[in-house]
Amino acid sequence: MKKLRVLSVARATTVLAAVWILSGCGGALYAVQASSAVSKLEEARQLGAEKQAPYEYFYAREHMNKASEEAAQGDYGDAIDLAEIAEEAADKAIRLTREAKRGAGR
Repeated sequence: MKKLRVLSVARATTVLAAVWILSGCGGALYAVQASSAVSKLEEARQLGAEKQAPYEYFYAREHMNKASEEAAQGDYGDAIDLAEIAEEAADKAIRLTREAKRGAGR
């Protein structure tokens, strides 16, 4: 019985430590996600996604803008989610733009 209690306390301590560490790293996790999303947005822009895949490009851009606002307010969970959506939309804009250029014979 005592061994079980020691394991439960150890497990609870480990979980609390993990939550504490991860909650303090929200800004770092956001920075990584945002950097990736911004890079994809820039790639999409350079390929011409504003004209070839405008819905996806501007959807990504606006989600990234909102992610930045959320991060500025310290709401890193929402900021990370929004940056992920932005990156996915930017990836789609890149794909659609490349397909459009291939279809046009460029």
